Amino acid sequence: MTVEELIVYGKKYLHSIDAKMLLANILEYDTLNLINHLHEEVEESKIEKYKELIQARLNNKPIQYILGTTNFYGLELTINENVLIPRFETEELVENTKKIIEKKFPKKPNLKILDLCCGSGAIGLAIKNLFKPFDVTMSDISKEALKIASLNSKKLGLETKIIESDLFSQIQDKFDVIISNPPYIKEDEKIESIVKENEPPIALYGGKDGLYYYEKILKDISKYLNKNFLIAFEIGYLQKNDIITIINKYLHNVDILVKKDLSEKDRMIFITNR
Repeated sequence: MTVEELIVYGKKYLHSIDAKMLLANILEYDTLNLINHLHEEVEESKIEKYKELIQARLNNKPIQYILGTTNFYGLELTINENVLIPRFETEELVENTKKIIEKKFPKKPNLKILDLCCGSGAIGLAIKNLFKPFDVTMSDISKEALKIASLNSKKLGLETKIIESDLFSQIQDKFDVIISNPPYIKEDEKIESIVKENEPPIALYGGKDGLYYYEKILKDISKYLNKNFLIAFEIGYLQKNDIITIINKYLHNVDILVKKDLSEKDRMIFITNR
């Protein structure tokens, strides 16, 4: 079969974009470059592999896990089932954090940053890529997630410290910025089947009310902050008021900023010293 015939075949089962992405991955072409190879004959082993990937997608496996990569804030990250698939909302967290850093720390080029619950390293590596002199530490409780974060750090040539830690248990430094996208889904919350069936539960669920990790982080966070600090959280879109209550329980003389995502949902909270 030719490349063109395989595209037609794939489009019988999948969205055109997914079909082309899977085929391009197997052939090691850029998706947009497939058009220049339409009449090229494809060897049988690659045809069979293509059909296997189509079946995996039909079985509700996310295309990012099938491909083993995803784009986040302009970086191509390796991912697998041991880490969450980075979302666009988290890119918005990085973008808003960038703006606040530039405003709050205009004359300090070498900030110390902690990406807590780092998963694939998406947030920490995006910030390191934006601010090369920054000292970025990435931590997670999952050994398997940290393998992916380390792989991404090396692949992208972005030097970071990587620590296996249950939240702050193994953290000893103080930081100017602590940023986190912790697990925040309620235990009984209904979520899309493609997420529930594929993504790691340890990175999804935040206890009965979804607030477990915010409480644990905020309870101890002051011990790991410099005097002039920024805390940045991604949150569930209905959690704003509950998290503000937790913030006020543990932190005093701070300013709290809630930002909406592009869908006009409350998705980010930023805490700074006064």
